[in-house]
Amino acid sequence: MRYGEKVAVDDLDLVVDRNTITAVLGPNGAGKTTTLETCEGYRKAQQGSVSVLGLDPQRQRRDLLPRIGVMLQDGGAWSGVRAMEMLRHISRLHADPLDVDVLGERLGLGDCGRTPYRRLSGGQQQRLKLAMTIVGRPELVFVDEPTAGMDPAGRRTTWELLEQLRTDGVTVVLTTHHMDEAERLADRIHIIDRGRMIASGTPLELTRGGSSTIRLVVTKPFPDGAPESLRQALGHHLEVTTISDVSLLITGPADSTTLATVSGWCEQQGVLPESLNLGQRTLEDTFLEITGRELS
Repeated sequence: MRYGEKVAVDDLDLVVDRNTITAVLGPNGAGKTTTLETCEGYRKAQQGSVSVLGLDPQRQRRDLLPRIGVMLQDGGAWSGVRAMEMLRHISRLHADPLDVDVLGERLGLGDCGRTPYRRLSGGQQQRLKLAMTIVGRPELVFVDEPTAGMDPAGRRTTWELLEQLRTDGVTVVLTTHHMDEAERLADRIHIIDRGRMIASGTPLELTRGGSSTIRLVVTKPFPDGAPESLRQALGHHLEVTTISDVSLLITGPADSTTLATVSGWCEQQGVLPESLNLGQRTLEDTFLEITGRELS
């Protein structure tokens, strides 16, 4: 897929297994939105082929639409409509909808059911859009940033609902900027960047079984050659990745001796650590290492 001279999706090969939660991650501009909008039938692939539930999203769109649900990050409801009024309207468009009152109660919409959409909080709007997405009993749902703006209780309720959908045989394709969300929910994660697949696997596979990491953040930019200098001080068994001009990620069999080495190196280089944290390797660490960029 091209936009003028820009290649948005470049020979991307992506498969989503049925009855799973699959997360598609990537920095802004990676091609996620173009890819998923093509799968949803909003865009026509310029090259290659797309099959969703065994159907072509363009040629067989009328057959596909009743079988999928799409949760947009923005829009989807009229500004003046009341929350439960909107949900009931959407339910009437489907042949066998879920019980609207039960679904609204499950997602905490009962207390704001008569509030106009424009006056709902960000989290309430997200919960309404999720309810609109699943009320028609879809086989496959695409959810974009499902917990944006939600408080911790709302996030947990949404996670439980998505996990219940998977248990009920629904396939979920998730895009999110919350790494903990992807790590908690996803059976498989695809990371794309510059329109290409650059990593794919289970959360455990992508975090390499939980290797140790040290995240070093300093108060002013590192001197030139800092990553290589630190790599030499630590030895070949540890990897040093530049996250930003004030942050480095050290990956490998780190321990208290490694922390002491890093601290001594900082003193030699004349840099003051703002934070120096030892922990288990996370999905965010993997993402930063392979893309060299923050998710957002």
